[in-house]
Amino acid sequence: MSEKKLAANEYLKINSNYLRGTLEESLADITTGAVADDDTQITKFHGFYMQDDRDIRNERKKQKLEPKHTFMLRARIPGGVIGMDQWLAIDEIAKELTDYNSIRLTTRQTFQYHGILKRDLKPLIKGLYQVKLDSIAACGDVNRNVMATTNPIQSQLQKDVYEWSVKISEHLLPKTRAYYELWLDEEKIETSADTEQEPVYGQTYLPRKFKIAVAVPPYNDVDISANDLSFIAIEDENGGLAGFNVAAGGGMGSTHGDVNTYPQLTRVLGFIKPEDTLDFAQAVMLTQRDNGNRYDRKRARTKYTVDDMGVDAFREATEKHAGKKFEPARPYEFTSQADRFGWVQDINGKWHLTVFLEAGRIVDDETRTVKTALREIAKVHKGEYRMTANQNIMISNVAEEDKAEIEGMCHKFGLLGKVISPIMQNSIACVALPTCALAMAESERYLPRLIEKFDVLAEKHGIAEQEIVTRMTGCPNGCGRPFLAEIGMVGKGPGKYNLYLGADGRGTRLNQMYKENIGEEEILAVIDELFARYSKEREADERFGDYVVRAGFVNPVYDGREFHANN
Repeated sequence: MSEKKLAANEYLKINSNYLRGTLEESLADITTGAVADDDTQITKFHGFYMQDDRDIRNERKKQKLEPKHTFMLRARIPGGVIGMDQWLAIDEIAKELTDYNSIRLTTRQTFQYHGILKRDLKPLIKGLYQVKLDSIAACGDVNRNVMATTNPIQSQLQKDVYEWSVKISEHLLPKTRAYYELWLDEEKIETSADTEQEPVYGQTYLPRKFKIAVAVPPYNDVDISANDLSFIAIEDENGGLAGFNVAAGGGMGSTHGDVNTYPQLTRVLGFIKPEDTLDFAQAVMLTQRDNGNRYDRKRARTKYTVDDMGVDAFREATEKHAGKKFEPARPYEFTSQADRFGWVQDINGKWHLTVFLEAGRIVDDETRTVKTALREIAKVHKGEYRMTANQNIMISNVAEEDKAEIEGMCHKFGLLGKVISPIMQNSIACVALPTCALAMAESERYLPRLIEKFDVLAEKHGIAEQEIVTRMTGCPNGCGRPFLAEIGMVGKGPGKYNLYLGADGRGTRLNQMYKENIGEEEILAVIDELFARYSKEREADERFGDYVVRAGFVNPVYDGREFHANN
């Protein structure tokens, strides 16, 4: 019987000389704006993807030109905290080294640039490094940007959680020097075939991407169930960190029409003390490294490893790698997966202002001056910015005496003052067209306009005050976490979406498909009917997602293996 063949990416990693590939040659080739095909997979480990502008792809083809190749680069910023000097550099780089002169906040609590020409990749990466930022392992089959709850109300606990997100990120970084050699002119070293270059990852790294979040209940703003590994902070009697419940096997991605792929909720393995955090973070990752599917990339995420092994076996393998046991999990509860907008004050008297950013896009155009606003505020603000996992930004650590000035600037530049509906505030959209190669339909450019029509219906039925988590993605890979939305829309083709309903607004239940492959007219007709029913039939304080489950429109889904049932 022949041995099962590894997925193509596994051979690419083995032959990449620890993520160097032929990138040096690709960058030197001035005959094309692209990099070599194999290198497009290796670049992900360095934090960037090759893309092209799909709006003009056909026109360029008619002119016998290659696609307009550019690159999207994502930064690695654990916990999403940015200093003001760093932000000013980020802003300037967007202006000087990208086509779009924009910054986009992502659902992984960091930012990314679009429209980078090949010749500008190295200057851009160097520019970020000069202000102590990098894009190492922001993409690829490695641990990616580690997220942490941004809400500062529980001041000491939030501070501890943020610091652990940084420690976890640093601990799980690849050890290869390829990034430093290629982009920062570090002297090249000789490498060998052994795995000493990567004592944890080895030559083949992980089977697929690996995502980590650290949450502080009752806030689930980082959506722990969209992550391969999550740490749920447990508060002690003094308001400090007693330890973490460790959970594994969450994730969003699926493939249309393939019932063997599905989103999944994370499963709690047990409780650990703070001093054991790094050991268990590495142990869960090693369990996935050793047991994850390296033959079928569609089934390679940790969620499938947990399902295939079983939770108990996965827990035991993790304990073996860690050399220590989990304690029984401690009780916790999540009440919200949303950001808290407006001013909040922490126990130290500092103020924090979260402002809504439409689809996370930081740009100046005919309707927005967001980029100018954040640049001008950064020139005077004495604290930092905190990017949220919901694509918004917090102007953090504002002293009482500076609060009026910051608020005035936000009004001046339009960050405050405009009425934003609860549905819009609770929305997420992925980038999709025109730059994402996987997008089947619009998302970022379309969702805000569709929500405006949802708002009209909400007003019509007397539920305009109701928060409803609404998310759209251009494809089922799930970058905008659509399967954890009360209303989720996933691109199926131009102007067509699968409509999902029934998540709980707390990030602890999946939704389920209600209508397949429908356009705007039918989406609005469905939402009109459901809003009417919800308005008349809801119970006190009942969320929309809970109502559609109770009323029988969709089933409650607490295990991704039931996600496709009755579809």
